[in-house]
Amino acid sequence: MTTVATEDLKGLFVRIAEAMAREKDRLCELDGVIGDADHGIAMELGFAAAAKAVSELDSTTADPTLVFNTAAKSFLNAVGASSGPLYATALMRAGAVAKGKPSLNDDDMVELFAAFAKGIQDRGKAEVGEKTMVDAWAPAAAACRAARDHGSSLAECFAAGLKAGEAGAEATKGMIAAKGRSSRLGERALGHMDPGAASAVVILSCVKDHFTSE
Repeated sequence: MTTVATEDLKGLFVRIAEAMAREKDRLCELDGVIGDADHGIAMELGFAAAAKAVSELDSTTADPTLVFNTAAKSFLNAVGASSGPLYATALMRAGAVAKGKPSLNDDDMVELFAAFAKGIQDRGKAEVGEKTMVDAWAPAAAACRAARDHGSSLAECFAAGLKAGEAGAEATKGMIAAKGRSSRLGERALGHMDPGAASAVVILSCVKDHFTSE
């Protein structure tokens, strides 16, 4: 059984921020085809702000809920684009699952992961098949929970989540967008991966790597 403490979560945010810095140009390029070409910038700014804010918390007194709530506030303050409220909501939902717990176990983390994904879906009012980040997050959360129900370790659960998220993001290439600016492109958006789904896979990969190397 894994024990996830404040310091582990702080490290995860740093890992995600570093990955977004590396992937910024690719994500902006994807967004340039069907959006404003700024998604990579928004994700880098948001997670850099979140990582900085949580790294300044005192690990001896900060609990996981404070980490997630701090990250949510910092992300929202840094990102004015649509991804700001989406990820802030997701992070707040994760914090709510962690409430009152000084550390988190495997079941807590899977529940938290599901709440995070549901937060994005609820805030964005999006369904699978509408060419959004939900096409990566929803199947990832479902696969993660299914793996846990079958007795898989946390690392195995997140590996299953990543695999499902990657498949979901890939599937967006064959979808016509129903939300956001790309919805105005109609069939011209076909063949292009949704940038939000692509950045979701970056996060999913970081989560999987972080808890595989624990």
